[in-house]
Amino acid sequence: MKEERYRLLFEQIKTLTEGETDTIANMANTAAMIHTSMGFWWTGFYIVRGNNLVLGPFQGPVACTRIPYGKGVCGSAWKAGESIIVPDVEEFPGHIACSSASKSEIVLPLFRKGEITAVLDIDSAELNTFDETDRIWLEKIISLV
Repeated sequence: MKEERYRLLFEQIKTLTEGETDTIANMANTAAMIHTSMGFWWTGFYIVRGNNLVLGPFQGPVACTRIPYGKGVCGSAWKAGESIIVPDVEEFPGHIACSSASKSEIVLPLFRKGEITAVLDIDSAELNTFDETDRIWLEKIISLV
């Protein structure tokens, strides 16, 4: 069932972003579609600006504005250059708690021309929300941005 929801979501985002060259507009619509379709607690992008990730388009409550390189889940995914799934954020060393309501998280780097330009951060209010199905489909989806 989750796989089918992602398949449909991918096609919808592909149609929505086709022909649109503005990255911020595509990030905004992508975050909104993922958030509303999948029912996550927080969904958004952080954009690489120097040695920080700066808050970009998102859906959900107020979030951290800046995250340093290598810090928290987002900064760690940026530094590692790969997606990170965290079943319980309380067990992630150095987790940055923008909200105590976040229980599990997935962060996926967005690559352009071999460089990470942003990360997609998704938080859930439930433990163990994310798995390999989420990682695979969300990596496909952000390739459209």
